[in-house]
Amino acid sequence: MIDAPLVDDSPAVGKKQPLSREARKGLQALGLGNALEWYDWMVFGLLSAFIGPKFFPSEEPLSATLDALAVFAVGFAFRPLGGILLGTLADRLGRRRIMLLSILMMAATTLVIAFCPTYEEIGMFAGVILIVCRIIQGISTGVEAPLSTTHAVELVPDGREGLVAGVMGFYVNIGILLASLVSFLSSLMLGGAVMADWGWRVPFIIGAAFGFVVVYLRRSLPETMKPEELAANTSSRLVWQGVRKNWLGVLAIVFIVGAVQAYNYAWNVGLPSAARGAFKEDPTVVFALTTVLGVILVVGSWIIGKLADGRPMSRWFLITRALAIPSVFLMLFYNEPGLGGFAVVLLGGSIILVLNMTLYNVVSTSLMPKSCRGAGVSLGYGIGVALFGGTASYLLVWLQSINASWIFPVYVAVLSALSIIFYVLARRRNGLFVGK
Repeated sequence: MIDAPLVDDSPAVGKKQPLSREARKGLQALGLGNALEWYDWMVFGLLSAFIGPKFFPSEEPLSATLDALAVFAVGFAFRPLGGILLGTLADRLGRRRIMLLSILMMAATTLVIAFCPTYEEIGMFAGVILIVCRIIQGISTGVEAPLSTTHAVELVPDGREGLVAGVMGFYVNIGILLASLVSFLSSLMLGGAVMADWGWRVPFIIGAAFGFVVVYLRRSLPETMKPEELAANTSSRLVWQGVRKNWLGVLAIVFIVGAVQAYNYAWNVGLPSAARGAFKEDPTVVFALTTVLGVILVVGSWIIGKLADGRPMSRWFLITRALAIPSVFLMLFYNEPGLGGFAVVLLGGSIILVLNMTLYNVVSTSLMPKSCRGAGVSLGYGIGVALFGGTASYLLVWLQSINASWIFPVYVAVLSALSIIFYVLARRRNGLFVGK
């Protein structure tokens, strides 16, 4: 990859270059790590209705659920810190070391959550342990998603960014699907009473075991930062000079990520949490429907990656992001109890969701030069997710509880429109550094 911006005026990329064996193995290791991060992250949100009463007891189930979702949001607040610290190190020390560290942090903290004593056993310290684990996981995910995509883009030949979007999106959605599937199967086999008692721990135990397998696989990741590139970044100051120079790209990334993550967490966490907590829907059926959503996301991301491979990414992004503006208003159809309405909203919005979820990380990567890409993309990603993604599920459930659910789709539509505006401005000012 090169640091000079690419002009976005060619109609298409030329003949696609084949991937080396090293690149394919690298994509697999990076993708599996992404799957784990998303699995662990989503399981907490999906099981918040069970986790809340165990760590934050309350007479009101909705209050306990909101407390658990607040802890869910705490992890997002620390994503920018992860982007700043670990993203800078990735530009100075190389991608491989940080990719290994991030996945080790997630696997270890998931194991702690799986066996953490509850409030009934150790009092308020149970909540403290949970919050500390979420903080560490926030730091980990603050660099994992953006840097793994950055690493993957740098592994493949120019013009194959669409393939990267599809492959990484596929693994991300595998993680989301597994979170829903494991939660569903656990609920189906153990029953709601056991899930509320101790069964919620099972998905976390599975995630921790998977995590240490991925740690082993990532040991052989190839490094994409050349020795001379690492030598040029002799200090963090030089890295952040590049970030400041490309500040408009960082701002665009904040809204590119923020808008799609608000949409994503509303669909994957907020709506299921509202269904189980506020509307008292059958949790097994809710998990079944979120599993169907996961299947749509997995298959869709693979198809979109194939279609986008070798084609201009910017055009795909602008069209799919524009489509997100009207589609988010589907959620207004689920404003009272009823699994039919929940299914229509959840699955009806899934097509536009998968289009946006597949492309956004590669599009973000394209806005920063390689010399400061780890720090710049991770910072924009962390801020976007913290401000707009991490608060989405809590905001949606709270707005529904005060009968003001109409505000949320307006909010996401505005974020989507701003992401288009800032992307176009950043592209015109600085050009694109990856793809076309």
